[in-house]
Amino acid sequence: MEKEESFRKIIHIDMDAFYASVEQLDHPEYRGKPLAVGGNADRGVVAAASYEARKFKVHSALASRIAKRRCPDLIFVRPRFSRYKEVSANIMEIFSLYTDLVEPLSLDEAYLDVTYNKKQCKSAIKIAMLIRQQIKSEIGLTASAGVSFNKFLAKTASDIHKPDGLSVILPEQAIPFIKQLPIEKFHGIGKVTAARMRQLGIFSGTELIQKDRTYLIKNFGKQGKHYYDIVQANDHRAVTPNRVRKSIGTEETFEKDILEVEQMMHYLYAMVEKVSASLKRIERSAKTVNVKFKFSDFSQKVRSKTLSEYTDSKQLFWEAAEDILQKVNLDEKAVRLLGISVSNLDIKEEVHTMGQLTLDF
Repeated sequence: MEKEESFRKIIHIDMDAFYASVEQLDHPEYRGKPLAVGGNADRGVVAAASYEARKFKVHSALASRIAKRRCPDLIFVRPRFSRYKEVSANIMEIFSLYTDLVEPLSLDEAYLDVTYNKKQCKSAIKIAMLIRQQIKSEIGLTASAGVSFNKFLAKTASDIHKPDGLSVILPEQAIPFIKQLPIEKFHGIGKVTAARMRQLGIFSGTELIQKDRTYLIKNFGKQGKHYYDIVQANDHRAVTPNRVRKSIGTEETFEKDILEVEQMMHYLYAMVEKVSASLKRIERSAKTVNVKFKFSDFSQKVRSKTLSEYTDSKQLFWEAAEDILQKVNLDEKAVRLLGISVSNLDIKEEVHTMGQLTLDF
């Protein structure tokens, strides 16, 4: 008798154009119109774009002035992060009605392991449908969902029928699906890596699956092992509700570009205060301070300094940031954005995993 294979049942939920959709929910006059969240038309960067705006190739991380050129009727609104966090908390509450194994990736997306679930429902597909319906009826927003047996496939599936879609990749469909997937669509493979892969003759999963582990590690370092695993449908990462935070930071885009170091110090000090307070609030310490500079030509630099011990001291963070600012070569470029973060955090959070169960999807 053959050994029965067991699979996790994982759902990836991704809210559709979350920030923009919340603005359209709260302001009926914005509905059906191209909308960008993120400052104004002259400065800044688009944080989110409604689907009406996306028809004009307006997307997140696009400079606002370029977005306005592409879509002259584009409506710009400033982000309201407190409101987005409030809505996100309501969405996470809905998730918790179905399972305790919820791993938020950001305010607008999360993995859910529903192998065992509070509804005692055998079908992950049905649970995904119920969650989407509940979000729509109780909150008024649409969500897309991907259902599969591992994280990579669930996240990839959630993008297939956006917005307001549901896609499923069953175990027997996994390898054929992965083979036809363009390399750019592999979650975790960015533009630079995708370009490198194309140079090596890897254009889709078909070519990637033919490469052995040694080849991929040789060409892509430790990430090569991850690429080997996901293309073989061997992504065994568990949904971890207590994710270990890797960094805490803040940044600011200025109304006018800054050239004077004294001005930069003023802004950086305020950011250090904010980061230090956040770190104390969650009772964590950090060892590395990172300062990010983005220039008027949109190029950027990140400089870091690692301290001798873990700390939550505002003074020590500020001394490190000040040292970075004094030593960095800004090439006399005007700075449009400054950011600071602390990373290399001490480990205090525990990660819990759960067993697997063989069930129909």
